[in-house]
Amino acid sequence: MENTIRKIGILTSGGDAPGMNAAIRAVVRTGIYNGLEVYGVKKGYNGLINGDIERMDARSVGEILQKGGTILQTARCLEFKTEEGQNKAVEEARKLGLDGLIVVGGDGSFRGAQALSAKGLPTIAMPGTIDNDINCTEYTIGYDTCLNTVISAVDKLRDTSSSHSRCSVVEVMGRNAGYIAVETAIACGAEVVVVPEVEFDMEKDVINPVKEGVNRGKKHCIVIVAEGIGGATEMAKKIEEATGMESRATILGHIQRGGSPTVRDRVEASRMGAKCVDLLLEGKKNRIVCIQNGVMTDVDIEEGLAMKKSLSKEMLELAVKLSV
Repeated sequence: MENTIRKIGILTSGGDAPGMNAAIRAVVRTGIYNGLEVYGVKKGYNGLINGDIERMDARSVGEILQKGGTILQTARCLEFKTEEGQNKAVEEARKLGLDGLIVVGGDGSFRGAQALSAKGLPTIAMPGTIDNDINCTEYTIGYDTCLNTVISAVDKLRDTSSSHSRCSVVEVMGRNAGYIAVETAIACGAEVVVVPEVEFDMEKDVINPVKEGVNRGKKHCIVIVAEGIGGATEMAKKIEEATGMESRATILGHIQRGGSPTVRDRVEASRMGAKCVDLLLEGKKNRIVCIQNGVMTDVDIEEGLAMKKSLSKEMLELAVKLSV
């Protein structure tokens, strides 16, 4: 059957994540390789509604593979959440003659992609978020770079904590997911990790392990807290009051979103970007590109959003075992 796809667009939505530029590059160059015209939509769904769209060529995406952030930029768009806004977005896409759209982002972005597909614009989504909290995939673009940024920061904090015999309470990103917290706790040798998925008791699960460490001769300690728990400053105060160990809180914040993407993020984003183009060429729509059991695959957006993803009990137990 003759391919009916001639023009496609790509946008990045939600929070930026290292590797998004690699995904953009892969979409543009895979599209051109297949004889397609590729258009970049600026500032997420906002750009689609307002027609802020430009044609891209192979040179448009030169020298971006190593850059963090997204050259297409991203922004929240409340208007797109309305029926009127979605209709306007589809109208703008039709004016340009787009036959398909690729969306890079998280859950909220996927719901937008689902709405566009339902309105007749074939849309494929790929997971781009540092939180690694997309249920249908084992890995999301930006996660590995974020982990490396966090461990670099915590390693530096450990140096000063050791010098001052201090407890450092470090709050990391992850919204209501503890993936960043658990993996960095293991990688950094943290004494305590607190995540939203597991109820915790301040005395039993935080203060007592710090006390036990001091009794075993530890001169400093690291406590990793997911932002879904929050309260790092108050937690540091309680630790100091209960243990007598000077304690300080550090909230890493948006530094975790930036930086040059790691090899893994460059490669996985490139694979996902190419896969998205392939799916559109196959006549598919309303799909999420994802990794399951180590294999690149795709699922229906509704099905993907309905899936559940749980934090590894094994990883949590490992963090505790290694903290002695």
